[in-house]
Amino acid sequence: MLRLAVPNKGALSEGAQTILKEAGYRPRRDSKELVVVDPENSCELFFLRPKDIAVYVGEGTLDAGITGRDMLHDSGALVEEILPLGFGRSTFRFAAPPDGFASVADLKGRRIATAYAGLLEGYLAEQGVEARVIKLDGAVETAVRLGVADAVADVVETGTTLRNMGLEVFGEPIAHSEAVLIKRVDTEEDQGVRQLVRRLQGVLVARDYVMMDYDIRAERIEEAIALTPGMEGPTVSPLHREGWVAVRAMVPRKGHQQVMDQLWEIGAKAILVTAIYACRL
Repeated sequence: MLRLAVPNKGALSEGAQTILKEAGYRPRRDSKELVVVDPENSCELFFLRPKDIAVYVGEGTLDAGITGRDMLHDSGALVEEILPLGFGRSTFRFAAPPDGFASVADLKGRRIATAYAGLLEGYLAEQGVEARVIKLDGAVETAVRLGVADAVADVVETGTTLRNMGLEVFGEPIAHSEAVLIKRVDTEEDQGVRQLVRRLQGVLVARDYVMMDYDIRAERIEEAIALTPGMEGPTVSPLHREGWVAVRAMVPRKGHQQVMDQLWEIGAKAILVTAIYACRL
């Protein structure tokens, strides 16, 4: 049975539960549920703190997990990323009062507060900057105002919280993060993990593509196919109306309205676009 770790709360939780539901796994019915048993898919879902997930997977207690890339690197656990999931995107940045610092080099000998000490220490070592890292469990934005630190390093989505505390980001991003599927290093993916990966990949592709159907005169079919090449090639079927064919193809969701415009210009009719729920390619 597959034992999978899922974020129990925070920015990653909703996205993780949504993609798992779309992949066919049983959803959590109550936010207080800590374990969900899914016998139809031979799976157990364990809802844990996002920052703890890499540790559980790294110890081999659980087969796989969904967490943030930043938390993965911060944990130091023996885990590896096997699939980026495309949600929960953020950046890990330095922030300080305006005009205080311009680059990471300016932090030499200063105090930096963060909830991601492992990730920050690794970055500072790579940059050759010696600074004092002060580990906090959360709400690092107040550290400068309270005199605990000279600057902070934190996950930034919009930057609103930092600005409200009189801080501004500076320097290059320390890291870019998003939700990722992880497993223990140097372990073979069992059948349950392989099935999970296939299902999640199918959901991710379905989110990026739509199905397009249209009718076109047979003499314009090559022009139409150039616009909608599909994955392995479009499906083309003759219509009862002589000289016309029906075409079906997957096209990228982004820009599909422009494709419809171009098809219309070459004489396509009955152009339909439908969402794809899941797929296997």
